[in-house]
Amino acid sequence: MYGFRVVDKLQKINEDIKSDQLKYHAKRVLVSKEFTFDAAHHLHCYEGKCKNLHGHTYRVIFGLSGFIDDRGLLIDFGDIKEIWKNEIEIFLDHKYLNETLPLMNTTAENMVVWIYEKMAEALKNRQEQYDGARVEFVRLYETPTSYAEAKREWMEHE
Repeated sequence: MYGFRVVDKLQKINEDIKSDQLKYHAKRVLVSKEFTFDAAHHLHCYEGKCKNLHGHTYRVIFGLSGFIDDRGLLIDFGDIKEIWKNEIEIFLDHKYLNETLPLMNTTAENMVVWIYEKMAEALKNRQEQYDGARVEFVRLYETPTSYAEAKREWMEHE
């Protein structure tokens, strides 16, 4: 009725598929992972609601590109999460951003570049593990309809 069926035989490595068949191509691909965090901040030299201490539920989206390994993977999504948790989120989630980020006005425009730089540094430190891995973009939503974005071509060439 719904087209659901249990597979007849589970595919087995080196029996039904060989190790050298796992890598389908040698092209650059992009993977993306999204996270949220809650934080408080206020803006300096700004006349508007954001000059007062307030909070947001931020959403950050990473676009990472590179080449796949012999298994057909660029980077495990769990590895992206580990980098996020251990090297970036610790400065952001449930923090007063004016205190935990480098000295800057904590605008989405400033923060997205800092987040981009942190992920780029983490990938650079793991180049042997991830072939050609680089950050293509980081998008930081301050509200559900407002975001700032940093793109690789802007970060590397301007």
